[in-house]
Amino acid sequence: MSETLIVAEHLRGAMRDVTGELVTAARLLGNPVAVAVIARDPSRLEVTYEGVDEIVGVPVEQAEFENDVYQHALEALIAERQPEVVLLGFTVNSMGYGPAVAAKLDLGFASDVHGLALDGEAVIATRSFYGGKVDAELEFPEGRPVLLLIRPTAFAPAPSGGSPSTSAFSVEVPSSRARHVDFREAAVGDVDITTADFLLSIGRGVGEQDAIPQFERLAEKLGAVLSVSRPLVDAGWMPNARQVGQSGKTVKPKVYLALGISGAVQHLAGMKTSGTIIAVNTDPEAAIFNVAHYGAVADLFDVADELEKLS
Repeated sequence: MSETLIVAEHLRGAMRDVTGELVTAARLLGNPVAVAVIARDPSRLEVTYEGVDEIVGVPVEQAEFENDVYQHALEALIAERQPEVVLLGFTVNSMGYGPAVAAKLDLGFASDVHGLALDGEAVIATRSFYGGKVDAELEFPEGRPVLLLIRPTAFAPAPSGGSPSTSAFSVEVPSSRARHVDFREAAVGDVDITTADFLLSIGRGVGEQDAIPQFERLAEKLGAVLSVSRPLVDAGWMPNARQVGQSGKTVKPKVYLALGISGAVQHLAGMKTSGTIIAVNTDPEAAIFNVAHYGAVADLFDVADELEKLS
């Protein structure tokens, strides 16, 4: 079947954002899009995204994710439906079974994919190498199924809507070697920047550690959460919980105000899908301006002083 198959991710009865992002990625490939929902009761989970042609319910005994269950179910789905492309999120869950499925079934494979395109009938997947310093395009020729793990936030979530058909797929799953027992909240430090609607983010341009309290006060006045780029964490000035980027947190607030951040590839990867990006930097060639919706070539302290007067 000429289709793109997505495996939905859900947690505690709710779809995770990455599922909608996978739908957006899938539509770039031009094939019909089917979303497989592997769950105890698939019908209780909403898959209301524009661009989905079919929802495939896969009932299993397990209420939450177990890697052996998903691996067996996906292998059966691929054998039955013969999709051209399979898309999973590049997440802890999918890493637990996606690569194993690709290796076992001899599929084309790439992880941490943040760009998709077609070149004729070939699938072109873009991913980064050398710590994010180099992007490469991987070509997967027609005729061999491909399994790709898509980086979260690399694509905007598909909007709600659509009227997909529904079907059921029965699969007998052997006992899982790893079992879900309970949830425990992971420590996120003094704040969870991934949930903030407004981030005021500062970088190397602040110059010295003594300047940080000024921006902490400004963030509080503006109703924002303070975040930082990697150099401030490496210097020991701020905790890792505040870091935006590939080695920190991936964020997508409604507003991202970047002061004194040049825009290294690793940083951009962690925030470029934010709703509105406003950048302030004295360097007109700073890479941050390539993703910013609004930018000012100015001294960040002058801008901060003006914002203080307005707040």
